[in-house]
Order: sequence, then structure tokens, then C-alpha cells
Amino acid sequence: MRSLKFLYLLAFVVFISACMQENSESYTDKIRVGVFNGEGASVVCVIETMEALKIDEKISPVEISPKDIMVGKLNELDALIFPGGSGSKEFNSLGQQATELVHKFTHDDGKGLIGICAGGFLLSTTPGYPSLEIFPESDIRDGYYDRGRGLIAFHLNEQGKEIFPELENLDTLYVQYYDGPIFKFPESSSSNILGSFYSDVASHPGYPHGITPGKLVFATSEYGKGKVFISVGHPEATAGMRWMVPRMARWVTGNELVPYPEKLVRPEINKKEILYTDDLVKFEKKNFWNLFHEEDSMVINSLKNLYTIRSRPSIRWSIGLLRHQSWEVRLHAAEYLLETEYTNAIPDMEAVVQNEENQEHRETLRKILFSLKEIVHHI
Repeated sequence: MRSLKFLYLLAFVVFISACMQENSESYTDKIRVGVFNGEGASVVCVIETMEALKIDEKISPVEISPKDIMVGKLNELDALIFPGGSGSKEFNSLGQQATELVHKFTHDDGKGLIGICAGGFLLSTTPGYPSLEIFPESDIRDGYYDRGRGLIAFHLNEQGKEIFPELENLDTLYVQYYDGPIFKFPESSSSNILGSFYSDVASHPGYPHGITPGKLVFATSEYGKGKVFISVGHPEATAGMRWMVPRMARWVTGNELVPYPEKLVRPEINKKEILYTDDLVKFEKKNFWNLFHEEDSMVINSLKNLYTIRSRPSIRWSIGLLRHQSWEVRLHAAEYLLETEYTNAIPDMEAVVQNEENQEHRETLRKILFSLKEIVHHI
């Protein structure tokens, strides 16, 4: 009897050991990417960057605060992303000691850094602007740094197409832009431009034109032993282009540039430049207020209008419409979230499916939820 108990115990220990080893291997196999969430980092940009990284099942994303940096959490990462928001506030939030650790993380330890929009401001070397001075280019400020927002047109050069070969047959591409940095780029630069503006972004009255065309949209550089990737726009917020974010993470960490599902690589869904002039801002606001209209058809039509102008905030506005009394409105909101790949709405969708009383409607919503979960491997 004792021998039998011993064998059971031995088998249990072996099983637990194997499970621990499997979990350990699965963890070490992951590309560990941090997303900075300190003061200055936009909550929305943090969320959207985290969700974009989840497209890649081999990437393990985690939010990283200044406190986490100070207690050594950078040692657990392969790359760090500074997202959109305010570059100067992110710099202030880091403080001098955490700033030194970020420099060491890339320069000495050879880890990757990615700056998206405000993160590009933060990583830049811009005289008079509080920045990390890691990316060797300076931003053109001169009183015109807040140039506007919208869906900008850009193109990739041959170097860019090597990193994003899925886009090699397209000359004009589009990505969301929101007051991102406009970099000077001297001929003697040690950085590599991957893609440049076609769009002339000067949405505010009195702003000079001709500043942005030809300026970089995507670029890379080296910093000591590490690699740096700059994105002036917001691919994490651009349906059909969100996969570019995990691809950047793979590039700065020296990992294989694996392909992503065709249903997510959809550059063709954006067909034209959309710059938010004052009139378009008013149109966006008008359609927001129509989301509260008593007529369901008006609500649905406003949602369609907002998608037509690629309104970034309207994607989040549509989450509340999942809880509308009208089935038609709920359905259009769910379809909108799927079309825009807004996987952060999965918990809301789960609750809606659970509470849907109509069996046929519940099954329709369940299929949409399934497709959303497939994007981030939640099946």
C-alpha cells in the first residue's frame, strides 16, 4: 500500500513539474513588450496599443509605470513602447532616475524602443523640448506643432517595404494621425526613413502649407546596442493597419517578422485622405449628438457618417450603443466594433450576448463576438 501511495505521489510531482516547465517555456518564448502608462500617456492610446500587440500570439504585452521601471521591471522586458499622449508629460512622469534606466535598457542592454506620436516627441532630440534624446532627429515646432488630425496619406520606401512586405504593391497608404511630430531630417542623418507623408497637414486657419509632405511617417535608428522605431501616426488606431504595431515590436527585438492573418491586413479599406478641418470637426460633433436621437434610423445613419470620416472617438462611442433599446442599433454598433477591430470592447460584447433575450439576435451577436475574440486569440 505504501509503495502504491509513493507511486501516486511521484506521478503527481512529475506532472506538476512538467506543467511548471511548460509554463516557464511558454513564458520565455514570448516577446515581452511593455507599454508605458505613466502620467502623460493617453489612457486610450495605452489601451489601443496593448490591444494591437495582442494580435501576435507570441507577444506578451504589459503596462509599465514609472514605479515599475524604478523597481527593475524593465529587466523583464524585450521592448518598451511610449504611446500617444503628451511627450513632455511622459518625460516629467519618468523623472531623471527612470530616464537613466530607459537609456541603459536600450543603449547598454540592447533592448528595443518604440515611440508612437507623443512617444516620438519623447524619444527625439529637440532643442528646448524635454526629451530622451535617443532618436537623433529634432521636431519642427516653430509654433506649428499641433497641425491637426485625420487619416493621412503616406508611402513606404524600399526599406519600409522590407519590414512591411504586405504593403509592397501599394504606393499610397493611410494611417490615423493626431498632432504627431514633424521631424527635420538632415542629409547627414544616421536614421533611416521608412515612409513619408504625402498629405499636407495644416488643418488650422493661418498655418503654413507645404511643411509635412516628404517628412517621415515611419523611421528607425540605432541607439547603442538597441533598436528604435518611430511612428508619427497611430497604426494601433487604424483599422486594417493595427498589425503594424506587433511587427514593429518584432523588428526592434530582432525576432522573425511573421505574417499576420489577411483579415487584419486590410490597407485597402482606407481609400482617401481625410483631414479634420473646422467644418469636419463640426460634422463629427453633429453626428455625435445625433447618437442620442429618438429615431433609430438617425442613430444608425450618424454611426455610418462617423465611420465614413474615420472618426477615432466614434469607435468608443459605439460601445454604449450596444446597450441601446433598439435591436437594429445594437447590431450596427456591434458590426462597427468588428469592422474597426476594437477588441477592447470584448467584455462589453460578452455582457450584451449574455443579456440578449432574443435567441436569434443572441446568436448573431455571438458570431460577431467570436470574430472579435479571434483577432486577439481569446477563443
